[in-house]
Order: sequence, then C-alpha cells, then structure tokens
Amino acid sequence: MTLTNKKILVTGAGGFLGKHLVAALRDRGVSQIHTPDSTDADLRIWECCKKVVTGSDVVIHLAAKVGGIGFNRKYPGELLYDNAIMGLQLMEAARQAGVKKFVAVGTVCAYPKFAPTPFKEDDIWNGYPEETNAPYGIAKKLLLAQAQAYRNQYGFNAIYLLPTNIYGPGDHTDPEDSHVIPALIEKVKQAKRLNAPYIECWGTGSATRDFLFVKDAAEGIIKATEEYDGSDPVNLGSGRETSIKELTQTIRTLLDYKGEVRWDATKPDGQPRRVLDTSRAETFGFKATTTLEQGLRQTLFERTLHAEG
Repeated sequence: MTLTNKKILVTGAGGFLGKHLVAALRDRGVSQIHTPDSTDADLRIWECCKKVVTGSDVVIHLAAKVGGIGFNRKYPGELLYDNAIMGLQLMEAARQAGVKKFVAVGTVCAYPKFAPTPFKEDDIWNGYPEETNAPYGIAKKLLLAQAQAYRNQYGFNAIYLLPTNIYGPGDHTDPEDSHVIPALIEKVKQAKRLNAPYIECWGTGSATRDFLFVKDAAEGIIKATEEYDGSDPVNLGSGRETSIKELTQTIRTLLDYKGEVRWDATKPDGQPRRVLDTSRAETFGFKATTTLEQGLRQTLFERTLHAEG
C-alpha cells in the first residue's frame, strides 16, 4: 500500500508514540493525516467513532489508556473497559465506513505471564497475562480476535501489531503513570540534584524487558501498514533482552550518578521475562536499528534540549 496519497486517521496522535508516528508519516510525504484528540472525539462514544473514521482510507489505532505497574494496579477496571470499548467501536465504525485498512496497535502485555522466551506470536493465547497488566493486556488482545473475525466474515483488512516496551524522547514522566525508563531517568536525575546517597526501585531488578526505541517503533508501524496484510499478529521489538537492574545501571552511568540502588522486593517486578521473536516483522522489512544505549543517549540529550529551550 502506498501511503502518500491516502487519507490516514491516527488515533492517539497527541501521545508519545503518536507524535513520532505522525512525524515519520510526514517525512514520507503523507499530507492527509487526521489527528483528533480526546477532546475532539471521545472514542468510548459510538457517534464519535463514526465521525472520526468518515473519509479515511487507513486507520492506525494508537489511542489507549496506559501506564506503568502502579497505574495498572490502581485503575484495572478503567484500563479494561476504556481500551476495549475504544478499539471495538472504532474497528466496527471503520468497517461500516469502508476503510481500506485498519492497523490495531496492541501491546506486549497481552502475552501470557510465563510465555516461552523469546515470545512468538503463536503463543499469545497460551495462558493468562501477568496479573498487574492483565486488564489492559486482555482489552488489547480482544482487538486481535476482532480483527481476525472481521477478516473472516467481512473480508475487512485489519492487522494487529504487538509492540514491546517503547521509550524515547518526549515520553511522559508523571510518577503515577510513567513507564520504567522515564521513571528511572527522573528518579536518578532528582537523586543527583539532591545529592541523595541512594535511589529506591520497585522489585528485585531481575525482571527483563525488550526495549524498542520510539522512532524504530514508528518505522515498524509504517512498514506494516505499507507491506503487511496478514491475519496473524506481528511482534515489533528489538529482540534484545535487558534486565531492569542492567537498565538502571546504564542510566546511572549515563547520568554519572554515584549513589547506590536499593531494591524494594515487597513491590512487584511485573512480568518475569520479556523479549520478542521478531522474525515475522523481518519478512516485510522491519528490523530495529537503535541499540538501548544509543536510544537512551538520544532520550537524555533531547530531554535536555527541551528543558533548556
């Protein structure tokens, strides 16, 4: 699919990933991009979904209520309902409106807690998600079932992508709902400013994650939109496994923080291990190119420029 002449709706365009995706689309020469925000269109309301898809050739659904472990534990009901109802209604509205392609961006949290590593797409239904992420993961996984059902019954071209932990410049840092990398960056920066002798982190540090730089994530979504029309879900990740302890040490080194790290094992680690098999995405030409250290340097550097500006 050539995107330059298409009318593309991007939900969640004002969010962290959405801003990078829209910029990448514009760099590709796409000029007809519709980017409503939640004040323009509350996707939990059916009439709003019908309105925003009107006239679109392609829908890329990024809009989500999402946060870190603490946020997931505090708002499980909202995370399940809001994410499920937004996706279900938007895909149905897109089908009714004759949209040519629907790109549902899911989450690695949909995988079973104890899925074999690296996670393969065929294992996604083989168990219950990790408990703290389960309501969000199940709501997003429902869109995979919907996409496949709509393809089977209506011939609707809906694809489903499974990005892993995304990070990079512009991610939000509110301690209540930020993800692990921006949360750690802010924690270390604050400790350094205050000359604190240590920082305290949740869990044991033994959990592992597959971190995907946001510009690579945007490229993967665009590649899939252009090149992939299959019913099977597709992982988008780096394929590299990093422990939270290793991540913390790298951030400490990059920020030149000399204090110690104290791990609070009374707090949850989340999913024990997480790394993706990315071979399916490679069949349509996507492979992440940014190493974790390169991505962290860009994140820190661009944050500093933003703060100074």
